Amino acid sequence: MTTNESEAQSFHWLVDMLESVEVGLVVLDLEFRVQAWNSFMENHSGITSSKIRNRVLFELFPDIPQAWLTRKVDAVALLDTRAFTSWEQRPYLFQFRNTRPITGTEDYMYQNLTISPLSGSTGQVEKVCLMVYDVTDIATGKRALERANEQLAKLSMTDRLTGLLNRGTWENLVDAEFERYRRYSQATSLVMFDIDFFKKVNDSHGHLAGDEVIKHTAATAKSNLRQSDSIGRYGGEEFGVVLPETDAEGARIICERIRESIENSLVQTAIAPISYTVSIGIAQLNDTAKSYMQWMQQADDALYAAKEGGRNCVVVFE
Repeated sequence: MTTNESEAQSFHWLVDMLESVEVGLVVLDLEFRVQAWNSFMENHSGITSSKIRNRVLFELFPDIPQAWLTRKVDAVALLDTRAFTSWEQRPYLFQFRNTRPITGTEDYMYQNLTISPLSGSTGQVEKVCLMVYDVTDIATGKRALERANEQLAKLSMTDRLTGLLNRGTWENLVDAEFERYRRYSQATSLVMFDIDFFKKVNDSHGHLAGDEVIKHTAATAKSNLRQSDSIGRYGGEEFGVVLPETDAEGARIICERIRESIENSLVQTAIAPISYTVSIGIAQLNDTAKSYMQWMQQADDALYAAKEGGRNCVVVFE
């Protein structure tokens, strides 16, 4: 292979890489005329390289903040050094629609931007290269976390008696799991359970003993769950559990373990030792539930069926 052929092949590889890389590459002269426009930019803008070449960038993208970008480019050319901006400073330079299915909740692509100087044969900066990075996944995750933190800050997250999530916080997680299922369709199950004949416990032994039974129930159930599961005190003697990535049969196995642990235990209270049982209902999420509230109702219906079926048992919603 001759030197010219080798150089031609290397150039071909370089062009192929620049066209296939998942980063937007735009080369501008110092008058903001477009000199290069790779496939990433073509795909997201709908404008081909041949159509935009030698056109002033602001003519085709009037929404770009011209004064801001001009200051950035002038500084890069003058100092012959790179400049960076993140999506947190400016969400995007090019208003591209977000096309990623995972982060479909955001309307526009969040972008990080690098502006690099390109020197000519004289050593003077003659052009600049804009590198546009799609960081929508990162931005979406951080924004979702910030929104969740804001919500949680307004709530008292835990139930004071048991240390479990309180009803409001736990219901938010049920809602979030419901939305996650709608996006990914992964198996997930919801559990509702309560203490059998709890009123008799209070009437016979008093409310302080009843509180000990509730705390024991919470601790026993939590010890039989995985780290990814979310348990909350729904109210009184009723509890709820979200079991992500778990079908009805997997949920039944977990719930039987909880039921048997409670049935075989004895709560030592100041009044007397107390034995008791729980009834458990399970609902695997599917398309019949149109909201997280309907999903909770299905689990509650299964719990009611467990009560009607004699208590101290696990019932799966059909």
